[in-house]
Amino acid sequence: MIDALNEIIPYISGLYTLPWILIGFIVTILIAKIIGRENIDKIMKKIGLVLLYFFVPVLLFRIFLNTKFGRNEIGFAAVIGITIFFMYILAYLFAKYSIKKQKLTKERKNLYLKTVLTNQGRSSAFIGSMMLAIKSMEVYAAILMAIVGIALFAVIPYILSQLHKKESRKSDENIEALPWYLKLYPWYLITFVILGLLIQLIYGPVPEGLKIPLSEHLIGKDLNVIWTLYTAVTIPAALYYVGAGIHPRDLKPSEIKKLIGIDKTEKDSDHWKWVKDMFFLTVIITPIIIGLIFGLLAFTGFVPIAAFAVILINSILPVTSTNMFLIPYGIDKKSTAHVVTWTTIICVPIVVLLITIFGTYF
Repeated sequence: MIDALNEIIPYISGLYTLPWILIGFIVTILIAKIIGRENIDKIMKKIGLVLLYFFVPVLLFRIFLNTKFGRNEIGFAAVIGITIFFMYILAYLFAKYSIKKQKLTKERKNLYLKTVLTNQGRSSAFIGSMMLAIKSMEVYAAILMAIVGIALFAVIPYILSQLHKKESRKSDENIEALPWYLKLYPWYLITFVILGLLIQLIYGPVPEGLKIPLSEHLIGKDLNVIWTLYTAVTIPAALYYVGAGIHPRDLKPSEIKKLIGIDKTEKDSDHWKWVKDMFFLTVIITPIIIGLIFGLLAFTGFVPIAAFAVILINSILPVTSTNMFLIPYGIDKKSTAHVVTWTTIICVPIVVLLITIFGTYF
């Protein structure tokens, strides 16, 4: 039985996981014809929370438990923190520059600035989890996911709440935008990371000559196979979730015309201008700048290729859908919804291609 389970693991790991996005997209379309799209979306929302709380943290725990966390990993964590900060600074500068070219009221300027800044946050938990499928990238990707989780669910909501209080001039106003389970999530996730590192510090490393992961050394081969299978399910399940979230209606030619600005019937020019600005920032400006900086560092040997791959792929991940929870803090709902949708449609194939290239040739 254990041997059979062990043989399954390679087929739900590595590049074998990537087709699950397409499977999720197709299967959801078929099921929607029976039970309706709204019902599927409600079900998938609950499945997403299950993945966030019961699969992703356990997977990261296993990775950190079985990884010797040394100077290189600590250095990469610092680099990721600086990179994420730089990405938000880039979004801020881009927003300020774009505001100068638009005739907006003070309120609209603030709305635009907060919306652009917030939508620089990327979907690292689900779409970013694809990087965990590649062995050489998994540790770097795990570090990225942990740090981005804090930024998305703790730092950015706090900044937005402070800005909103200043704008409203009601210091006693207390907005509870994020649900409690998303507020708790970054600290819950970090707990698993710290726990994995502590156990590694106390019980590791594995004695030389055994050539087995620390988890197998601690709990035995059979339990380790079951645990590895459980955590391996995380990635295809997360990618299925991503595919299920793509709505066919968003692929209509009329929507594409609005995005690229050739729909003459569209009256809400400000809205689509904002969507195009954020799309341009996410898909073109940020990846090019990050790619040039870290590409040079990788070429000169200062940054490992796997670390470069994780940083580059993170820069072109689609905007996270959890930004929709931040609407009460005063960001634009309609443009946020559209930029989440369109960056998912465009960026996911690019991310899949990059992961395939790095996973195959590096």
